[in-house]
Amino acid sequence: MDVDAPRSVLRAFADLDDPRMDRTKLHRLDDILTVAICAVICGADGWTQVAQFGRAKQAWFQTFLALPNGIPSHDTFGRVFALLDPAAFEACFMRWITGLATASAGRLVAVDGKTIRRSLDAANDHAAIHMVSAWCEANQLVLGQLATEAKSNEITAMPNLLALLDLDAAVVTIDAAGCQKKLAKQIVDQGGDYLLQLKGNQASLHDETVELFDHGLRDDCQGVAYTTAETTNGGHGRVERRRVWATGEVGWFAERGKWAGLRSLIRVEARRTVDGQTSCENRYYISSLPADEPAALLRYIRGHWSVENQLHWCLDVSFADDQRRVRKGHGAENFARLSRIALNLLKAQTRHKVGLNTKRLCCGWNHDYLLRVLTGDDRGL
Repeated sequence: MDVDAPRSVLRAFADLDDPRMDRTKLHRLDDILTVAICAVICGADGWTQVAQFGRAKQAWFQTFLALPNGIPSHDTFGRVFALLDPAAFEACFMRWITGLATASAGRLVAVDGKTIRRSLDAANDHAAIHMVSAWCEANQLVLGQLATEAKSNEITAMPNLLALLDLDAAVVTIDAAGCQKKLAKQIVDQGGDYLLQLKGNQASLHDETVELFDHGLRDDCQGVAYTTAETTNGGHGRVERRRVWATGEVGWFAERGKWAGLRSLIRVEARRTVDGQTSCENRYYISSLPADEPAALLRYIRGHWSVENQLHWCLDVSFADDQRRVRKGHGAENFARLSRIALNLLKAQTRHKVGLNTKRLCCGWNHDYLLRVLTGDDRGL
């Protein structure tokens, strides 16, 4: 067994500043980080469980960690992560993830926010932590995450998060909250393309796009050239049909010059039939991508929801994000970051065809498998 393997993960965090005063440092920061990451991978969902895991595995940890005063208490874990600068922790996370993620042309980067509901601390007037994440569908990796500022919303965090990412030749998808001129310009300036959902927050553009498609389609878009594509899938009594219309004729729009790189307007009709009952919803988008490949546009639009299905759902179900009662200082945000580190490492184990919960149990049962997860060795069990 390569007992130095956990150090390969921790190298990315070697420059992280220790927030404690020297006289209070009974435990090394790298030991604390190693135990915490391993514990969260193996199923720990709070500082008490992290400490209990460390004590249960103390003999194993002592084969490669210093542990001058044994395993830290749960209070020590909580205090250190409450003090740890989340921006510095995120910078280290980004350095680590850069070595894992493969940058490919046309890759989808879905940006979306999620509230950690139990982080609300009403007694001390602290709002629940809202994390904005960037998810790469192709690599199944969290590329970065930032918390919104206190008493603010995710729009304030999105520009800072995008600035941390390599967007060269990527396609960034954001829901209607992120349909902002500044974000569109930033994505284009960083070498990427955008596909942004339209709603009432961009009233003029939204209303004119709705008019163009919903009314114009009755008369073949009133002479406006467009492309179209559709997909149908289903199962278990459910049939979903999606059709996309896209036009590259955006010159008529009065504010077109204010949207950097605007090349297409898009409408998607989602028709769903479940047990004989049919519902229909229309959604509208703008994009810097051309309109001549509607099937690709539809793939990106559908792919955006992977941030919900593959990231947020996994964090809620497998990592109990919404149930965790970590509230002190930066603890909630930093524990959320530990969860995303663990998720990235577990997702990288693609040959082991079991669910995340089973992978976490296997890591706790089998030290060799845990080491392979830590080092990105995709041999499974």
